[in-house]
Amino acid sequence: MNFDASQFDNLELDNIGQWPAAAKLMLAIFLAVVIAFLGYMGLISDQMTSLDRSYAEEQTLKQSYQTKYHIAANLDLFKAQMVEAEDTFANQLRSLPNSHEIPGLLDDITFVGTTSGLDFVKLEWQPEISKEIYIELPIDIEVIGPYHSFGQFVSKIAGLPRIVTLHDFKIKIEQDDIDTLNLKLQAKTYRYQEEADQ
Repeated sequence: MNFDASQFDNLELDNIGQWPAAAKLMLAIFLAVVIAFLGYMGLISDQMTSLDRSYAEEQTLKQSYQTKYHIAANLDLFKAQMVEAEDTFANQLRSLPNSHEIPGLLDDITFVGTTSGLDFVKLEWQPEISKEIYIELPIDIEVIGPYHSFGQFVSKIAGLPRIVTLHDFKIKIEQDDIDTLNLKLQAKTYRYQEEADQ
């Protein structure tokens, strides 16, 4: 088959059967390329997108499976940790005063202060502050005494069997006596919200 450019002159679509072999071959190659391209765009492209989506989903499912397998393989350990966490939480709840123990807490604070050598100027409850899972019970405290007695007082408060936190310390000299100081602070204890609802 000789290639001669003059073979491609005066070609008409009505007369394809009479075209030279080289022109028919070029037309067949062009049509094959167009059909392959259209077939790829119409069929294979969507399938490739679907395949990529399926691959990504497979990776997600594999990761999910690995996570669930890890949990299932360590289920006994997780159950033991859950029981331990529940016990710790229950112990912490026991450290919070019940509603009938709250008045006794003022007595405990008064006892701790007087045994530390302090004189009380003020000891009174403030309005409750409701939080998400607990209720905060603030107590304003003002005492007079020597500096080292303040340290004993704070140390003994920390040793109480119930949770009491101390905030907003303010110390100033009481009038003209340098050895006598005035301490203002706020103590806070807490009550579990569910117990308060009951």
